[in-house]
Amino acid sequence: MKVKNIPYKNTGYFSSLMRDYLDEKDVLQSFYGRFPSIENFKEQIEEKASTYPSVNRTILFNALTNQYVNVNTSKYTQDNISLLRDDNTFTVVTGHQLNLFTGPLYFLYKIISTINLTKQLKKEYPEYNFVPVYWMATEDHDFEEINYFNFKGKKIQWNIEASGGVGRLNTSGLEQVFNALSNSVGGGVNSDELKSLFEEAYLNNSNLTNATRFLANKLFGAYGLVIVDGDDRKLKTLQIPFVKEDLFSHTAQSKIEETIKNLTSISNDYKIQVNPREINYFYLIDGTRERIIEKEDRYFVNNTSISFSKEEIVIELESFPERFSPNVVARPLFQEVVLPNLCYIGGGGELAYWLELKSYFKSQKISFPIVLLRNSVLLISEKQSEKLQKLNISIEDLFLKQNNLVNKKIREISNIDIDFSEQKKHLRNQFKALYDLAKQTDKSFLGAVAAQEIKQIKGLELLERRMLKAQKRKLKDQVVRMTKIQDELFPNKSLQERSRNFSESYLEYGANLIPLLIEHLKPLNGNFLILEL
Repeated sequence: MKVKNIPYKNTGYFSSLMRDYLDEKDVLQSFYGRFPSIENFKEQIEEKASTYPSVNRTILFNALTNQYVNVNTSKYTQDNISLLRDDNTFTVVTGHQLNLFTGPLYFLYKIISTINLTKQLKKEYPEYNFVPVYWMATEDHDFEEINYFNFKGKKIQWNIEASGGVGRLNTSGLEQVFNALSNSVGGGVNSDELKSLFEEAYLNNSNLTNATRFLANKLFGAYGLVIVDGDDRKLKTLQIPFVKEDLFSHTAQSKIEETIKNLTSISNDYKIQVNPREINYFYLIDGTRERIIEKEDRYFVNNTSISFSKEEIVIELESFPERFSPNVVARPLFQEVVLPNLCYIGGGGELAYWLELKSYFKSQKISFPIVLLRNSVLLISEKQSEKLQKLNISIEDLFLKQNNLVNKKIREISNIDIDFSEQKKHLRNQFKALYDLAKQTDKSFLGAVAAQEIKQIKGLELLERRMLKAQKRKLKDQVVRMTKIQDELFPNKSLQERSRNFSESYLEYGANLIPLLIEHLKPLNGNFLILEL
C-alpha cells in the first residue's frame, strides 16, 4: 500500500475560504474560537467544562438510553453512553443527512475522522474521556437529496412521495431498491455481505431513522460510536429558551447577517453558505415540516392553516417542544446545548456556515466548538495504480483539470517539441530591439511595433494549439486512456468521495475497508490523503 498526502490547496477542489482557514489567515481569526490543533483542545476542554450544565448530561444520558433500547449495541458504545454522565467526559461530533445506504463515501470519512480524533485526544489528555458522536439529521425534509446512492455510475433510487422530516419516513418500498442493488453487485462473499447489510438495515426497520442508526451502528459500533437523534422530546426541552429568544428577539438574524457582511467584506471569493431568517425554526408534525412566520403579532405555520398568538405559541412550545425543529442556522446551537462537545467535524461547506455563527453563539452564552475539516481521501485500486504507472501519470497530475492533464502528457510523450515558450521568448527579445529603434527614430512607431508583436505572439500561440491538437489526434489512444482513468477516479469531474458509494469499495476490500481507513485517516494532519490500496 502507498500512502501520500498533498496540501488541500493543491487539489483545486476547496474554496478560498477553506484554504484561508487552513492557513490560519489573520483576517479570519475573529470568526472562530480556537484552531484545531492538539494543544488548543486543553483550553477548549476547560471552557466547555465550565459552561455545560450537569443537568444536560442527565437529560442526554436518559434520551440516549431510550433511543438505544432496541439496538444491538457493542460494549464500547454502551460504555461511552454511560461515560457521558461523568463531568470529565466530552464529545467530538459530526453530523450528516440520512442518505440512503450512507450516500457518498465522505459519510465514512466524517465518522472515521471523528472516531480517530477521540483516540488522539485520549492519548494527549488521558485524564478525560472522549466520545465520538454521529448526529443524525432526522428532521431534514429534503428527500430528493437523500433518496439515492450511486453504484458504478448507476443511480439506485427510492421513488416515493415524501414530506415532513425524513427520519420519520416508513421504509416500505425499499424492497425495489434492494432488488436493484442485488442485481448490480453480483455474487461473492463481499457482495453477499453488502446485500445482507442493506436488507437488515432497511427491510427490517420501520423508519429511516432506525434504519440509519442500525447501519451506522453496524459499521462503527465496534469503535464506540454513539448515534444521536435530535428529534427527541427529552432533548428538545433543552432548546426551549433558545426557541423563545429566536421567536421574539431575532438575535440569530441580526448577529449572523452582521457576520456575513464582515466575511464578504474580506473577499468577494468567500461564498455564503446559509442566510438566517427572522425565525429559524420549523413546525414539525408527521408529514409536515414548515417554516414558522410572524405576521402582525401572530405566528403562522407556512402552507398550513395553523397559527398561534404569542401566548399560544409559548404554551405550544412548552407543551410540545418536539414540534419545534431547528433549521440549518439553529441546529448547531441546539447540538452544542445538548452535547458536552469540543469539536465539530464537517466538510468545507459545513465549516463555511459554522464560521458565520460565532457571534450568535456568544450572544446565547454557548461555547463555540473547534471546527475541523474532515479527512478527504482518494482511493486508488491496484489495477488503477498500474494503469497510472504505465501512463506515467503522477498523483499531482491527477488533480489537474482534464484538458491541462492531457496537454501536459501529450507534450511529454510527443517526439516533437510542442512547447513554443523558447520561440516566444526569442521573439520578444527581437522586439525589444525594434522598440529601441522606434524610440530613436519616431516614438509614434511604438504602437505599430507593439501591435505587430501581439500579432506574431498570437500567431505562435495559434500554431502551438494547432500542433497540439494534431498530436492529440495522432496519440488518440493515449488520450483516451488518460481521460478514462481520470474519469474513474474523479467521477463527473469532481472528487471521488462526493459521488461514489462505499459499496463499490466494499466489494473490492470487504470487511478490511473500514479498518484500513481507521488506520490511515489522521484528522489533524491537514492534508488530502491518497491511498493506493
